[in-house]
Amino acid sequence: MGRDPEVVRTFRAMLAAARRNGPVRVLAEKTRIAFQVRMSFAAFTLRRHWLDGHVVLARRRESPRFKKIWTVSPRNQVHEFRLRSPSEVDAEVADWLREAYKVGEQRHLTSGLREADASVPGNRPTLRKAGVSRRQFEA
Repeated sequence: MGRDPEVVRTFRAMLAAARRNGPVRVLAEKTRIAFQVRMSFAAFTLRRHWLDGHVVLARRRESPRFKKIWTVSPRNQVHEFRLRSPSEVDAEVADWLREAYKVGEQRHLTSGLREADASVPGNRPTLRKAGVSRRQFEA
C-alpha cells in the first residue's frame, strides 16, 4: 500500500502557493523536501496519509494549526504543522508561505538593519551584526 494520492496533491498545492511569491528551488533530501530561495524557508515530509511540514518565520505567529513552534534564533522561528488535503492550503497557509518566502530571501535581515538604523542613531550593535564597523559606515 502506497502513499495516499491526496498527500501528493496537498504537496503540489503547497508548491503552487509558494511559487506565487517568486521562483522556488525544490530540494529533495533524504527525509524531506525543502523549498529554498537564498535559504530554505519551508520543508515537508510526505507521510502515508498526511503531510508534515514547517515554515521558518521571522517572528512567532500564533495559529491553532501549528503543532509546535520553536526558536532557532530571534529572527528564525520554526512553525510545524500537519495537512491532510489540498483544501487545507487556504489563504492562511498561503500567508505563512508569503512570510516564510521573505525569510528565504533573507529580507527580514536587511529590513531590520534599515529600521534599527533609522530609529536609533549610532546603533552600534546593529552595525556589528551586519559585519560593518562604525568607521566604515560613516566613511
